Amino acid sequence: MRRMTPTEDPRAHSPAAERNKQPILEVLRQVLRAEGGDLLEIACGSGQHAAHFAAALPAWTWWPSDANPQVLPSVRAWVADAGIANVRAPLQLDVTAAQWPVGQVDAIYCANMLHASPWATCRGLMQGAARHLAPHGLLITYGPYLLDDLPTAPSNLSFDADLRERNPAWGLRRLADVLAEAHQAGLALTQRFAMPANNLMLVFAHPAA
Repeated sequence: MRRMTPTEDPRAHSPAAERNKQPILEVLRQVLRAEGGDLLEIACGSGQHAAHFAAALPAWTWWPSDANPQVLPSVRAWVADAGIANVRAPLQLDVTAAQWPVGQVDAIYCANMLHASPWATCRGLMQGAARHLAPHGLLITYGPYLLDDLPTAPSNLSFDADLRERNPAWGLRRLADVLAEAHQAGLALTQRFAMPANNLMLVFAHPAA
């Protein structure tokens, strides 16, 4: 990896993360309990969401993680720049691994991973969430999906085609398939939010909760 000079900013910047952070935060404020807890972010990317959400939700301790260790310096830089203390050191975490390097958490948040990774990550996310969520815990996902009961927006069709051109294992996922994977892992969909640009936020929980 190329070393950065002292004048370089280690923070990566995702325009999509910048655009969607406020609408996502508004939903997080609705679904996360006011007393707070430990929240694990899967596929945290640049770290923009971790810094923004942790600053806005001070009762929650944020645990950013990503499968790619090269993004972790960016996460640390965004958190340091925000000057917040409720974010733990970012973890390298492979969502498909049989064991995750965390214990029990009160919430898991994952944005824009399922369509930009192989299907195995969906299975891994659901099974890992079932293992690591507290009995009252929530799994919260964000991203575009293919819906059987509604026509797919032209922008999402173009996005899907672009993803599959980049990697045949990628692409927008059928919501029905994602829900089936969650059910098989022992999780149930409890809330669904329509988001800007034809995205959805989905909230899953243990059925007993």
